[in-house]
Amino acid sequence: MIPIPLGRDPRWEYRPENVIGNLLLVEDDPLIRRSVSMHLRAAGHRVREADSLHAAKALLPTEAFDVAVLDWRLPDGTGFDVMAALEEAQPGVPALIVTSHASVDLAVEAMRRGAFTYVSKPVEADALLEHVAKAMETSELRRENRRLRRLGEPGRGADAFIGASEAAHVVREQIRRIAQSPARAVLLEGESGTGKGLVARAIHEESPRASRPFVSITCSAMPEALLESELFGHEPGAFTDARRRKMGLIEAAEGGTLFLDEIGDMAGPLQAKLLGVLEDRRFRRLGGVQETDVDVRVISATHRDLKTLAREGKFRDDLLYRLRVVPMRIPLLRGRADDIGLLSRQFVEQIAAGWGRPAMRIQDEAVLVLGKRPWPGNVRELRNVIERAVILARGDEITAADVREDGTAEVGVGFVLPAEGVDVEALLDDLVRQALDRSNGNQSAAARMLHLSRDQVRYRMQRWGAPADGGTPP
Repeated sequence: MIPIPLGRDPRWEYRPENVIGNLLLVEDDPLIRRSVSMHLRAAGHRVREADSLHAAKALLPTEAFDVAVLDWRLPDGTGFDVMAALEEAQPGVPALIVTSHASVDLAVEAMRRGAFTYVSKPVEADALLEHVAKAMETSELRRENRRLRRLGEPGRGADAFIGASEAAHVVREQIRRIAQSPARAVLLEGESGTGKGLVARAIHEESPRASRPFVSITCSAMPEALLESELFGHEPGAFTDARRRKMGLIEAAEGGTLFLDEIGDMAGPLQAKLLGVLEDRRFRRLGGVQETDVDVRVISATHRDLKTLAREGKFRDDLLYRLRVVPMRIPLLRGRADDIGLLSRQFVEQIAAGWGRPAMRIQDEAVLVLGKRPWPGNVRELRNVIERAVILARGDEITAADVREDGTAEVGVGFVLPAEGVDVEALLDDLVRQALDRSNGNQSAAARMLHLSRDQVRYRMQRWGAPADGGTPP
């Protein structure tokens, strides 16, 4: 048995930056588990402990592991069962089988099932650490291979930011540089719809953290108390409905990336707690007393001017400095006019495939029309326009009429009142007929095209005697 150390090794002090790997230790004997865990921690590893197959399975969805150290005989299964669950949840994690029930047959079976190595008890601390170190090397190689394979796929990493303009090239280069840097805090600034979430994920996918979790949350999407619980987790009894421990998103992102969208809307008390995470790299669950170390890269995004908010006392100066270790501004779509055609064609292909429509294309005239629009909603607005055009297009081509700015049928666009006047009721009836024809009788879609309610469309249909349950007008 590995001896239990009587005191802390003075050559090593536990800090998050010293962590070498995140290990899963499954051992039912509490003395052995404590002894092994202390030696692994003293060597710089972070250790998650489990005393059964059930407890090990509960840990697998919560965080990514580099190496698993598994006792073979467990109260509710074997180390092989843990290996199978681990491979399903996190493929490629090396597993060390440690057992006092040594035999040649068991060793052969362990290797056949894919164990990294097989170790008989008692095992010396140095020998175990050497096995773990070798397994860590294998884990790193496997992770890097997975990352490179993913980056080889189209539309992953920096290549997900589509565009041939100089601005797009600059963004992709910045993504790659930031991803490979040791920076633990990145702030993405830019208007809504520019693609800040896409850039955050691209930075994660290009980084050595790519095989670890990417966890995102929008700070403006929920009340302060709920956001605090989601970020930090809670202990049983922390509040009325807290019946069991809940892992927060900060802990779930261990080893990976935490993306905080709309950080400018975060309440003051939460800003202070987030500052503590960035400065100390540790946090405490709601209702808890024990601090937990965490290794995450925090990418924040905002469309608001945080410097102005700080001057107004609505955002902490010290948190702003921590978040802006590496600032990055995402360009507006109207400043990337050369990319509109490329983005439009990409969106047409993606959306048509998603809706199960045959292959479609967008005409050059439609791209010219799109290039003249101001795009206050940026790339998100462009995608919405293309999605509407794909849904409503009558053929396999998207025309200029399909992407007209107000989305209405042709007669109503640019209409000039004749000198002799016009019959408004007849004109409205005609517009509704055209909208219903273009939407294949879909009343809701026709109403959206004309900025009317569905009841107004039904009223017009009743005027010319169309059936109440739909159908095209005579």
